[in-house]
Amino acid sequence: MLTWLAVALGGAGGGVLRYWVSGLVTGYTGEVFPWGTMVVNLTGALVVGALAVLAGTQSWFGGELTGLLILGFCGSYTTVSSFSLQTLTLMQAGDWSNAFNNIFLSLFGCMTALWLGATGMRLLLAGGMP
Repeated sequence: MLTWLAVALGGAGGGVLRYWVSGLVTGYTGEVFPWGTMVVNLTGALVVGALAVLAGTQSWFGGELTGLLILGFCGSYTTVSSFSLQTLTLMQAGDWSNAFNNIFLSLFGCMTALWLGATGMRLLLAGGMP
């Protein structure tokens, strides 16, 4: 039951932060391209990469913490459903260039951010970073 509560609390926090970050970025960049969603997905991938390494290597990173931070917070913070809807909207508007850019940047950008987060955490844990 404690893990369920942790996931719910993490989800609430991640959802609120996603709303704030996406709105902040969109306020600066406008709505021609979904930069708010892109920033959220890239930063979420970076964080979940680092947290996944912790979960796999640190005994103190257990079920409740995984539920709170990875499943709840990061799961709610990242926005795959928003990405899908925004990409479809761009396609339906005939904006194939931005639709392709959104797909390409989301896939390769988020995979790169995930790798950077995981690699950075491994280096940090090994004492390779200040």
